[in-house]
Amino acid sequence: MSTLIPQQLSGALGAAIPAPVWSGFDLGPLRIHAYALCILLGIVAALWLTDRRWKKRGGPEGSIWDIAIWAIPFGIIGGRLYHVFSSPDAYFGPGYDGTGDLSLIPQIWLGGLGIWGAVVLGVVGAWIGCRRAGVKISAFIDAAAPGILLAQAIGRWGNYFNQELFGAPTTLPWGLSVSPEFVPPGFSPDTLFHPTFLYECLWNLAGVAVLLLLDRKFRLRSGRLFLMYAMIYTAGRVWIEMLRIDDAEQITFFGITTRLNVWTSIIVFVAALAVFLILTYARRGKESESVYLPGHEPAADETLEGAADSEARTVGGSGDSADAVKTGDAVPADAADKAAAPKSAAKDSAKDGK
Repeated sequence: MSTLIPQQLSGALGAAIPAPVWSGFDLGPLRIHAYALCILLGIVAALWLTDRRWKKRGGPEGSIWDIAIWAIPFGIIGGRLYHVFSSPDAYFGPGYDGTGDLSLIPQIWLGGLGIWGAVVLGVVGAWIGCRRAGVKISAFIDAAAPGILLAQAIGRWGNYFNQELFGAPTTLPWGLSVSPEFVPPGFSPDTLFHPTFLYECLWNLAGVAVLLLLDRKFRLRSGRLFLMYAMIYTAGRVWIEMLRIDDAEQITFFGITTRLNVWTSIIVFVAALAVFLILTYARRGKESESVYLPGHEPAADETLEGAADSEARTVGGSGDSADAVKTGDAVPADAADKAAAPKSAAKDSAKDGK
């Protein structure tokens, strides 16, 4: 592994992505971290896009927020647990020798949210919210899939401000410069690194566009758009993950040793592809556009009320007859006769003209 940039390339620093000079601000005694702001902005963007898509699919008004209050905290907890599991040394010590610092586990503003833990527990939280709202989890995660990827694209900038999870050294003009205290041991302070946060951001934004186009053209339902999200994301995560040089758990499968997140991405991709193909075959011609669970469709009285409104407009009566139709009260005979009079006159006139 090279530790120094050739002298003739030292000028490339002028074209490199500079190290951040800001990582947050103080609000009284409270420190607001840039990492947390990126995560928060990603959540807001995801909710905005999901809300728009959910309404177009016929989701009940306001249900997006009822689901989000379950999905978001579950997702954050799951993301943190996966990170601790996949990078345990800081918390439990190398080899789990007890020299780590367990108090770091809840300090998520320092960085460290594993996407797969966030997705798995986030879906569990969404399932709870969907059950309470009477809607299908498959319909909701399809509506949310592009928004999830958008949130990941924005959230990755938190790694930039924390100066973490960058890739191997590079001489490319868009190499990332990091502050001396964040340069890994054995590397020159002038070393440029692959900006993996930027690679993943751009990959995810492209994925958002692909998902929206696929949904518009093929109207993927039954969780299939969410499975497409999983495949798109993992396809990019494999090569991006292999560029990174931060400490991570190494797993050996089939005689190949690599990072846990690489194997996780491969497994998730294969599983998502298999389920996607099974659903596509099994549900041909059986796709349902309804987002509601059976028995939770809009109440029948709402449908009758709409029919009554339509009938009242047809009668054309304003006043007693129209009001009675809207409210479902009996129409007084004299009011009914008045409403029917124009129709009778029209019929008589038609007969006279024959």
